[in-house]
Amino acid sequence: MADMKQDLKTVEDQQNYTPSNNSDPKNMQELTQYVQTLLQGMQDNFQTMSDQIITRIDEMGNRIDDLEKNIADLMTQAGVEGPEK
Repeated sequence: MADMKQDLKTVEDQQNYTPSNNSDPKNMQELTQYVQTLLQGMQDNFQTMSDQIITRIDEMGNRIDDLEKNIADLMTQAGVEGPEK
């Protein structure tokens, strides 16, 4: 959980939604470019966070699978039948 908070903090630190010249858009073309840059930055950050969440979910799934296997092995060693599926 602390790792995820740190990952999100890193993403927040990387966010830069201002245009490269840091000036107010003066015409429609500059405004359009500014909005496109803003949306692209948001999309990139969203994709990064989504990838991190999916990776964490996959890791948790693997851990759960390992736990289930270990429990089944322990039950077998103890001579206890597993639950009916």
